[in-house]
Amino acid sequence: MRPYNTEIISVGTELLLGHITNTDARDISEMLSRIGINVKYHTVVGDNPERLLACVETAKSRADIIITTGGLGPTCDDLTKQILAQAFGLQLVRNEDEVRWLYDYISNKKNFTPNNFSQAMLPEGCTVFHNRWGTAPGCAFTAEGKTVIMMPGPPVECVPMFRAYGVPYLRSLSDEEIVSHAVRIFGIGESAVDDMFADEMNAMTNPTMAPYAKECDCLLQVTAKARSAEEAEAMMAPVIEHVRERLGDYVYGMDVECLEEAVFPLLKKRGLTFSTAESCTGGEIAKRFTDIPGASSVFLGGAVVYTNEAKAKILGLDPHMIEEKGAVSREVALALAEHVRNLTGADIGIGVTGLAGPDGDGVHEVGTVFVSMAVEGHTFVRNLHLGTTRTRSFIRRMSGNHAYDMMRRWLTGLQVE
Repeated sequence: MRPYNTEIISVGTELLLGHITNTDARDISEMLSRIGINVKYHTVVGDNPERLLACVETAKSRADIIITTGGLGPTCDDLTKQILAQAFGLQLVRNEDEVRWLYDYISNKKNFTPNNFSQAMLPEGCTVFHNRWGTAPGCAFTAEGKTVIMMPGPPVECVPMFRAYGVPYLRSLSDEEIVSHAVRIFGIGESAVDDMFADEMNAMTNPTMAPYAKECDCLLQVTAKARSAEEAEAMMAPVIEHVRERLGDYVYGMDVECLEEAVFPLLKKRGLTFSTAESCTGGEIAKRFTDIPGASSVFLGGAVVYTNEAKAKILGLDPHMIEEKGAVSREVALALAEHVRNLTGADIGIGVTGLAGPDGDGVHEVGTVFVSMAVEGHTFVRNLHLGTTRTRSFIRRMSGNHAYDMMRRWLTGLQVE
């Protein structure tokens, strides 16, 4: 596939007002990066026909692929299809398959109004993307040398639709196969990864490598294009082996989304279970793991013990020890992990206590967190200093990442502390 300039136009006044976050552009960009298509521009515009048309005309002047999100619904301010059709000199025509589907949908919905049928009006000659997650279909067409893809705005519709339809449609533009793998990294930042591989990345043309920062970890994307997927895989194999060798223990997985996804199969393979006792993370570690289907096979349960009283009453920690050492301490973290492991009968106990901010405790600075892991015969602890200006959500997520990293390392025979 030749290099393409891609622009994503996100349509919706609610985005400009800050009522909702524009996650569609982020998620589509991430999916495109996995197939070797780089996004050059993100544009956000309100539900105004003149401004939307101006944005489309600008995109036509600088992009080969134009992807829009939003504005495909049945209301009077849903104008994306009309404006895109106008910009490319196309007529909107009634798609009978979508009309029939909408008619069947009506029979099951009491509040479905006739204006919903406007969603079946689509640009002539387009490829229709049926919406299995909502009502507004998406579509794609090529005109004036540009490829246009339109997706609905709600993320629960946009993301699965783009994965199901948009990505395969873009792959079909070339007789080459583009294959990409994400080497997921924890414990070293994007800038350090870039510094480590900068000379190599600058010299590479196919395959290519590119680092990307996530909220609390990062990844190195390796991409190749060839006449077949097998040939692309063969091209990437020595590159990935080289990357993994240089990064060593920092690599926690390939093509996984997060640390907990990497830990899950390790626990299942060994038939081990774990449980959690969380203070400053407020149950986030347990929540993240139970988002994984089948988590109950290895996760026994967790306790959110936010106050000293809860730590004593629920888990049986010694109140005098808590008072003497302080709730934010190595000793309390160790006790949390050991007690929750013993109470639940798990093979591994995780304990977390710390200061997520914005207030300190007069002893420790904000961002101080103790993460502990208890296994039979040993307890490990990490004393983290995550920064006094970090957000509560960052401190909580990073603490959880350390908990999962400790499990990953112990399960694979690596150094934990």
